[in-house]
Parts: sequence; structure tokens; C-alpha cells
Amino acid sequence: MAKFALLVELKAKPGKESEVEAFLEKEASLVRGEAGTLSWHATAVEGGAGDYRIFDTFDDEAAREAHLNGEAGQELVAHAEELFSETPRVFRLRVVAQK
Repeated sequence: MAKFALLVELKAKPGKESEVEAFLEKEASLVRGEAGTLSWHATAVEGGAGDYRIFDTFDDEAAREAHLNGEAGQELVAHAEELFSETPRVFRLRVVAQK
């Protein structure tokens, strides 16, 4: 059962939305290889021009840290200036209820 999560808020640079979505597809392929990442979702905010969110869950803090410091996390940092108009906002969450 997930005990920890991350929520990442992303704002695409104008005109970069298709590049952001391709980037998120690539990120998904990287995350699939992470044993400690229980779930990972990249979403576009409906009605939010260029607004995206990533939500992922983990059993423990070690898995969350491994994800943040892993290839997907490094890719996000490396491409942030190119793709996003604002620095991605990362929220560390503690899961209090789930289905």
C-alpha cells in the first residue's frame, strides 16, 4: 500500500505543449523500470493552457528518493529550462487514505 507520493506541477512554454507531452511519454517509459514506483500518472489539466501534473506513489521514502534521484528525475531537471516557463513545483505528499 502506498504511503508516500509526489505531485509535480508543470507549466509548458507557449507552443511547447506537444514537446512536453512527448517528453512525458518518455518519462513514463523510464519510470516503468523503477521497482519502487507503485503508480505514475502524467496529466494535462483540462482548460489549463499548458498546465500539466505528474502524480506518483511509493511504499517508502527510500523508493521516493530513488525515483527523484533516478533517470526520470534527472531528465526532468535537465529539460526543465527548455520545456517549461516556470520551475517545476514538486510537492512531497504523505498518503492518508486510498482505494
